[in-house]
Amino acid sequence: MIFLPKNIKHLRALKGLTQEQFAKHFNITRSRISSYEENRATPQVDFLIELSNYFNIPIDALLKNDLTGATEETFINIGSERVLFPITVDNNEEEMIDIVPVEASAGYLRGYSDPEYIEHLNKIKLPFLPTGTHRAFPIKGDSMLPVKSGSYIVAKFIEDIHDIRNGKTYIILSRSEGMVYKRVFKQIEEHNMLLMVSDNKKYDPYYLPVADVLEIWEFTCSINTQEYNEHELKISSIANMLTQLGVELKELEKTLN
Repeated sequence: MIFLPKNIKHLRALKGLTQEQFAKHFNITRSRISSYEENRATPQVDFLIELSNYFNIPIDALLKNDLTGATEETFINIGSERVLFPITVDNNEEEMIDIVPVEASAGYLRGYSDPEYIEHLNKIKLPFLPTGTHRAFPIKGDSMLPVKSGSYIVAKFIEDIHDIRNGKTYIILSRSEGMVYKRVFKQIEEHNMLLMVSDNKKYDPYYLPVADVLEIWEFTCSINTQEYNEHELKISSIANMLTQLGVELKELEKTLN
């Protein structure tokens, strides 16, 4: 619970509440709130549940993540919960692209909302991309042919699940499935589900509960790595390929204008 005391204090301040006002909402004394914020006492589970419901932030995030750098705008709504969304910027305050390496993709489910995890990912800048937050994800398996296993998908973060465009492809991070790349159809009003469809027809479509969704990333571009041997596919070579893709697209743009 190392981050909890300062998280309580910071989140209370974001609401513009004094300790007394905050305490009144939970029907406890101001001194108890003070003891929590100063780490002189440990909140009971019941209070943690109330705190989570009040801020609509998972208990896990309150305990394990330092939320003090966050403003209201740095939280995102996924399903019925709000989580901290780490963003990396360069010296010009322009967003960088985080590259999720193959060997770290399994850990992405645990570290997706952890600023320290995101901070240690390799980063590149691709100025040709549209505005928005982008990340590069490795693809495994053959369910989305002709996109082959080992390819990288550069995708744009989607904040609102209702902004999904039926039939477009997305990287979806969920509690049950982990990280998958699928063609997605909204079935929110009918079933509170997303229909997940593979382009390879030997894989059956399936439904994913909206409440299970943690992150949504919309396809922007892909890079095929099949011409490289596995030992050549270091993260630096992936970065170089993506950078080269940006240069090529810029040159193409010049010839079309």
